[in-house]
Amino acid sequence: MLARGARVGRRGRVLAVERRTRMLDLLHQRGSVTVAELSHAHGVSEETVRRDLQKLESESGIARTHGGAYVARAVHSDVPIRIREGIQREVKEIIGALCERLVEEGETVMLDSSTTALHVAEHLRAARTRMTVVTNALRVADTFADCEGVTLVCTGGALRRSQLSFVGPAAVETLRRFYADKAFVSCVAVDLEQGLTDADELEADVRRAMLRQARERLLIADYTKLGKTSFALIAPLDRVDCLVTDREPDARWKGELARRKVRCLHGRQ
Repeated sequence: MLARGARVGRRGRVLAVERRTRMLDLLHQRGSVTVAELSHAHGVSEETVRRDLQKLESESGIARTHGGAYVARAVHSDVPIRIREGIQREVKEIIGALCERLVEEGETVMLDSSTTALHVAEHLRAARTRMTVVTNALRVADTFADCEGVTLVCTGGALRRSQLSFVGPAAVETLRRFYADKAFVSCVAVDLEQGLTDADELEADVRRAMLRQARERLLIADYTKLGKTSFALIAPLDRVDCLVTDREPDARWKGELARRKVRCLHGRQ
């Protein structure tokens, strides 16, 4: 009986290894995947998938989120919004709360399609701030759709379904018609030398236009994005007025930000 149990246990381990290998292959093919998709594809529970992803994270360099996983190494990695919403949720809440304090009654603000900007929007909604919001993000627009004190302007343009954002020439042209007191813009990566970069050039165009049309330009980026580079240039770092992040940058970053006259607001101040 013991020998038979040992054989079954070994076979179970082999099946688990094979399943995780297939999961990893799918992740590298697609760049990201949800727990629900993996559960359906492999005929196992979502709890089993989460355990598999936890093991793959420690062994294979993938990154887990609340609802799935993604491959974080490629400079051209464009993670769908359903995955991004589960990444660094707590630190985005910190950034959202910091940004809410910066917006005054009656101002016009631009918010991009990042999930960090969505947290900013949720905090502004909760504060019942009277303002005008210009955005290319469906999720941000939906946040303010029933707020009587908010004048909402959507850019229009071509819909990126994976990101629920509007991009392209029409979106950029709409932004050129407006000026804002503040633009809250995120990015996939920010480097002292390479500046703000994004995984998608059309999204980078929209963010660049927002920065150009705003009196005060605020980069909203959590600490995991610092010191990294992605595919498409948005703008040099000195094109922003303030970095809003969740934790205090290291001495090198603080020195460079000060030299470039970029203010830094962070959590735990």
